[in-house]
Amino acid sequence: MTSQTETFGPPHAPPQSPPRTPLKNLRKRRPNRIAPTLYLFPLPAVALLAIFFAVPLLQAFQYAVTDWDGFSPTFNYVGLDNFTRALTNDALFTNALTNNVKFMLVVVVFQTAFSLLLAVLLTKNSRPNIVLRALFFFPTILSSVSVAFIWKFIYDPNFGLANSVLGAVGLEGLQSAYLGDDQLALYWVAVTQVWFHAGQMMVVFIAGLQGIPQELYEAAEVDGASRWQRFRAITWPMIAPAMTIVVAYTTVQSFKAFDLILGIAGNPPKASLDILSTRIYSTFANTEYGYAAAESVLFMAMIVLVTVLQRRVLKLTQKSE
Repeated sequence: MTSQTETFGPPHAPPQSPPRTPLKNLRKRRPNRIAPTLYLFPLPAVALLAIFFAVPLLQAFQYAVTDWDGFSPTFNYVGLDNFTRALTNDALFTNALTNNVKFMLVVVVFQTAFSLLLAVLLTKNSRPNIVLRALFFFPTILSSVSVAFIWKFIYDPNFGLANSVLGAVGLEGLQSAYLGDDQLALYWVAVTQVWFHAGQMMVVFIAGLQGIPQELYEAAEVDGASRWQRFRAITWPMIAPAMTIVVAYTTVQSFKAFDLILGIAGNPPKASLDILSTRIYSTFANTEYGYAAAESVLFMAMIVLVTVLQRRVLKLTQKSE
């Protein structure tokens, strides 16, 4: 007698997959539309940019070809005479241009090198390194006028800190007139500029260095590469974006050291400390608005030209490595 096993309950149905969406429907779907009101959010920023940047920029080009004195209701168009005068027949503008180029070269080279050195030494997030980063970054939060007066006291040849320290340690032969020496005054102001902003650029370099994968250094160390070889082969190419930012920003800073120069050297500064921004300010103060506008246009064009050339040089340097 055979026994049959009876099964109670409904039979188990195989699991069903969810219905598939036809390809035609997928093709007909469109991305979510952006609400038109969202386009209104950038309008305040665009309005401020237009009012405080675009309009003054266009007016600068307009007044640069006139002889407007800033007060008269009428003026005459003089074409390119203002630009010709600035480039060929104005010793004050030429002197300011020369000073600014010297100042820019010194600041860019030494500030970039010093901030990179600090970043390499303080890359690790240890407690002493964090404290040192804060100390080096501290001058950046000070106002330019405060920094100018601090260093004006340091450079004072009679009772300044620099000569006092040199005299206390028996190095009277190194004492100097500092800002009173027309041959070196500009370079002493460059030292102040480097002290002022090196900590700020250090932070940019630290961000770039911390983004480099540590596996690259470990592999190079296993291969027997020295510290200098690791820096040339890994660090230098990998910090190219940070280097571009630092060099470009430092260049603009060196051209805009207006308040620092006036704070240290007074208004108007003497010829050895006169740079383009202070020269343009003096021209405006002399009610030569048309000529000052032409100087401003040349000033802006020079910043753009130097920045573009620097970027190309950095790219060529990174490729050669």
